[in-house]
Amino acid sequence: MSKAKKISKTINLNDSQYYFNRELSWLEFNRRVLHEALDIRTPLLERLKFTAIFSSNLDEFFMVRVALLKEQVAAQLSQQTADGMTPQQELEAIHHHLHPMVSEQHRYFEQKLRPEMASHGIHLLNYIDISLEQRSYLQHLFKQQIFPVLTPLAVDPSHPFPLMANLSLNLAVVVKAPQTGEEKFARVKVPSILPRFIALPNNSQVENGKINHWTGVPIEQVIAHNLEALFPGMIINEYYLFRLTRDADLELAEEEAEDLLLAIQQELRKRNIGGSVVRLEVQSSMPQSVKRMLMAEMELNESDIYEIDGLLNLKDLMSLMGLPLPELKDPSWTAVVPPRLRDFHQLSKIANINDEEKNIFAVIKQKDLLVHHPYESFTASVEQFISQAANDPNVLAIKMTLYRTTGDSELVSSLIAAAENGKQVAVIVELKARFDEANNITWANKLEKYGVHVVYGLVGLKTHTKIALVVRREGEEIRRYVHIGTGNYNPKTAKLYTDVGILSCREDLGADLTDLFNYLTGYSCQSYYRKLLVSPVNMRDRIIALIHREIEHSKNGNKGQIIAKMNSLVDSQIIAALYEASQAGVQIDLIVRGVCCLRPGVPEISENIRVISIIGRFLEHSRIFQFHNNGQDEVYIGSADWMPRNLDNRVEAVVPIEDDEILQHLEKILEIMLADNRQAWELRSDGSYIQRRPEKNEPERCAQNILMEMAQRS
Repeated sequence: MSKAKKISKTINLNDSQYYFNRELSWLEFNRRVLHEALDIRTPLLERLKFTAIFSSNLDEFFMVRVALLKEQVAAQLSQQTADGMTPQQELEAIHHHLHPMVSEQHRYFEQKLRPEMASHGIHLLNYIDISLEQRSYLQHLFKQQIFPVLTPLAVDPSHPFPLMANLSLNLAVVVKAPQTGEEKFARVKVPSILPRFIALPNNSQVENGKINHWTGVPIEQVIAHNLEALFPGMIINEYYLFRLTRDADLELAEEEAEDLLLAIQQELRKRNIGGSVVRLEVQSSMPQSVKRMLMAEMELNESDIYEIDGLLNLKDLMSLMGLPLPELKDPSWTAVVPPRLRDFHQLSKIANINDEEKNIFAVIKQKDLLVHHPYESFTASVEQFISQAANDPNVLAIKMTLYRTTGDSELVSSLIAAAENGKQVAVIVELKARFDEANNITWANKLEKYGVHVVYGLVGLKTHTKIALVVRREGEEIRRYVHIGTGNYNPKTAKLYTDVGILSCREDLGADLTDLFNYLTGYSCQSYYRKLLVSPVNMRDRIIALIHREIEHSKNGNKGQIIAKMNSLVDSQIIAALYEASQAGVQIDLIVRGVCCLRPGVPEISENIRVISIIGRFLEHSRIFQFHNNGQDEVYIGSADWMPRNLDNRVEAVVPIEDDEILQHLEKILEIMLADNRQAWELRSDGSYIQRRPEKNEPERCAQNILMEMAQRS
């Protein structure tokens, strides 16, 4: 057992040298995503998927994080982050780290992945490499289906530089008038409404339901080789591809917004073309004259330009995941029905069993139920919970928070059915869920249309907590059933994200959720909760108190231990408390998928702290916190990461687990994650990550595969 060391000098735990920069830590996370695209152990189409995810992640990073830094620099703000960097220094560091990373991505795709695709019959060709017959086909297709959609825009004194949409792929075309020899510039937008990769006919061959050959060409090359149709009578001198990224974070002065819904709708109209340009990706062959013109019009610096060899916007490679080539993908996975619900599903089919015995509420009433997605079915558990509540005549009310979901999900249909069945239905819709705002507005309007009470969150706070409350009459009593989870109520992401949740009818949890919903829908200054840790009310203080309790146990000669799994660790107050715990001899294991600003393994500071990150086929999204508590283990689950935004600017809820069987199961999950030697990366004190590999004669332990096997055996 590690004991507390006597520190010979006073150490300032807030010193910037003990913190990693948030933005650079995020870039390291995306580097780990890119590694999955480079790792030959990953199936080919999955490698293309990770290539696409890397690019998609970068888009959002520039639209939000880089855009914010640029605004701070423009406002001449010089406040330092916990790691001691100013906004300008952060921008410079981002570009320094990112330029070679992007070059590596494109080089690997062109030199490795593209040839490997061809070896498996997936031919993504350049236009110049196709046959005359194939060119004839594409020319006909261009005239019939592509040409009518295109709009060339000239740039000259009578035609100002055109507004260009965020993330649009464009052709910069230089044409020459044959009579005068004068060169002119025009822009042609590649239409995103059409497929990015045009499949060639008679080349997609299917045998026994399996494709063995696919050939396609990028649509921008089809357009580029048919520019004469867009500029008749002109000489096409040259053309170059470019793609721009704008600031797309909504700017809402909520305290001044009389109508939050209207304010967000107005901001959404401006997002696509209103934000300043923060990045320009250009074809590497683009000459300086064209590049300088684009930079001047978009007010960019040289560091904002990313020169690309090969295809721009590799995010579109995700479409190739639709090819029916299962041997080039991860083995398919179908979530299992949670064991205790299997009996319920069987009972529901027996006609002579009392209705009260064959509903999901009877199962929950026996004891708390843990659900673990995507290993266990979201449909057979959470959706079933809301669906039965909607149609159960004994249910009086349903309340839910919805952060990200789909308008066509069964959950939305069930909520509408509940309202039509005369139940009180209240839904807190978070309109400020980034990049889901328009979707949330659409189905929130649909819910309101059918009589659901819709509340659009709180001024100044995002409602990020994942909670549902069902109020049910049972004889002479009223019983409250709850779901508290770590993931969005989204059936699509429930198949891709790892999340946990509990279904319970504990009275204290029902009372806490009632108070929390009253806080969200009405006027309340609720500051006391029986069991829940709630932000921004008490969560940070409670978490730090739990860490300090482990410190006291360790100082008293007992074992101090903390295991915590989350998406990101940024909050400097919690990090300082963890450093203090490490100094006291508390053993700390952190499973942090993304950003981690804590520096592990520093002598006299964090030598008792270990950090790993797991990147795999499923996105690690669950938050689980375990405190040893001198042998009386406490485990919590919930929606919050240890970040200032979660603890100060969002409504979050974390719940303690009181069922021994569930507690042990969650501890087993953490144990499996910590033992991973296939997809786990260890964070070193210099900020770099090293991927674990099995030692000689050591079996491979992939946590996600093990959890799938456990689910199948359950």
